[in-house]
Amino acid sequence: MDDAIAFLYDSEEDEERDELAVMVVYGPLHFDARRRERRSETRLYLTRPDLPPNPRVGTPWQYMYEGRQDRAFITTMGFDCDAFQLILDSGFAILWATSPIPRNDTSAVGAPRLNARSLDAAGALGLILHYLASSMPATGLQQIFGIIPSTVTRYLDFAMPALLTTLEGIPDAAIRWPRNDEFAIYNGMIIYRHPRLTGAFGTCDGLKLLVQVSDDPDIENATYNGWTHGHYETSVFAFTPLGIIMSATVNAPGSWHDARIARPLFTQLLEKTPAGWYIVADTAFPRGPHNIQGRIRAPLKQNSVLPADPDERRERLAFNTQLVQFRQSAEWGMRALQGSFGRLRVPLDINDEQGRVRLILTCVRLNNLRANRVGISEIRRVYEPLWRSEDDELWENFKDMLFADVRRRDRVSRFYRRD
Repeated sequence: MDDAIAFLYDSEEDEERDELAVMVVYGPLHFDARRRERRSETRLYLTRPDLPPNPRVGTPWQYMYEGRQDRAFITTMGFDCDAFQLILDSGFAILWATSPIPRNDTSAVGAPRLNARSLDAAGALGLILHYLASSMPATGLQQIFGIIPSTVTRYLDFAMPALLTTLEGIPDAAIRWPRNDEFAIYNGMIIYRHPRLTGAFGTCDGLKLLVQVSDDPDIENATYNGWTHGHYETSVFAFTPLGIIMSATVNAPGSWHDARIARPLFTQLLEKTPAGWYIVADTAFPRGPHNIQGRIRAPLKQNSVLPADPDERRERLAFNTQLVQFRQSAEWGMRALQGSFGRLRVPLDINDEQGRVRLILTCVRLNNLRANRVGISEIRRVYEPLWRSEDDELWENFKDMLFADVRRRDRVSRFYRRD
């Protein structure tokens, strides 16, 4: 009897040891499997089986690129086919073919493996221009180009500096102050519509772009704007009558006053502008130091003192009316910049200062290239009617719209939508 009880106890102990051994050996595997299962339930992203099998064949991008329709190119990327090809031929294709794309699992100095890349140079340029022209989430780009999330991120990080480097070598994309006879040419365009504005050659204004809220109290305080109760970076742009940006100071903290940000503009007005020429700003824009007095003119403020003489009074009011009318071109320029490049409507990464500067300067140079190559008449005919007629709510109520609504109204994502 005692032997039987002892045998029973030994059997139970052996069974417990076996179960413990199984748990030790297979427990971690089961735990890892369960963890992966839970992770897949909470992480929503596209994988290769969800996308076209070959990113270079049969994707929405490939259909559009092979169709070569100017309107499709302009609607989704802001450029017609000729301007797109110009960017490719001006250096972007070479940079794409000769530079390895940085990866953690490959050598940074190895030769590029072009056949192993999901996109060719045209596809990479199309990807970055789609990204800049829209506010759509990354999933939209993944579906349009047939590439997985990690590839989208890696290609965008590589293509952005390559695009900016290419644009810096294209004269029509330059950010350049007028020279010689250009002051008179621009003034001629202005006085054709506003005869009293002799000497005016452009307009200027500040633009605030939303940024993410920083965890660093110093950065958070620097980007906070007390007037608008939001976090911004501020840029100052000056426009020619053709819509070309001739001066750009970008990525200043949102709490800075325009007078501090506009110092490079004041220097250009003092050192690079002949006497008698001026630009037009709004009433709130700083007029600069005493040594550039008269080179920035603005409409009258409320309750301004007017001349007592009736004729002088009428002339002063007529001049002021034309200042107000021409100054609206700066507003159009700012709206065209944000309308063309929807990425500027997405809160910018507060932790990537270099990336913010690169993004804004790329959009500025693309704006100039589009103004020169696509043509201002083409912009007004295609862009402005498109945005104003279809997106009046976006323009009139932009400050009050939720970020989700901005993305919902994105014109590029609508172009590819098939309801």
